[in-house]
Amino acid sequence: MSHNSNLPKMPAKSKATKTPAKKPEKKKTETKRRKKRVESYSTYIYKVLKQVHPDTGISRRGMSIMNSFIGDIFERIATEAGKLCRFNNKATLSSREIQTAVRLILPGELAKHAVSEGTKAVTKYTSSKS
Repeated sequence: MSHNSNLPKMPAKSKATKTPAKKPEKKKTETKRRKKRVESYSTYIYKVLKQVHPDTGISRRGMSIMNSFIGDIFERIATEAGKLCRFNNKATLSSREIQTAVRLILPGELAKHAVSEGTKAVTKYTSSKS
């Protein structure tokens, strides 16, 4: 017993004349979503650790703490260097502003070591460019 007996029957469509519905073309980049990149200093922390203590490892939690620490120090130095630029009415943030910011943020002997390592790195970079 069919309940649809009162409805008029639809004419049967032949499969030969049926055209497939147009689907909007998707680009290849849309089909796969790219994973959001997360900035991390983990590889660099690990390389420095192996230079200093080749036989020592670091836990995931320890790496996370170090990553947060470096991000925080980077942010502080960048902010201070930006303030120095504004204070001196300079449009360009140079290594001199970074150096002064490091001296202001890091205490005593740590600042001296950081400045000497930074100067060494900048010298190495400029000599490799030419």
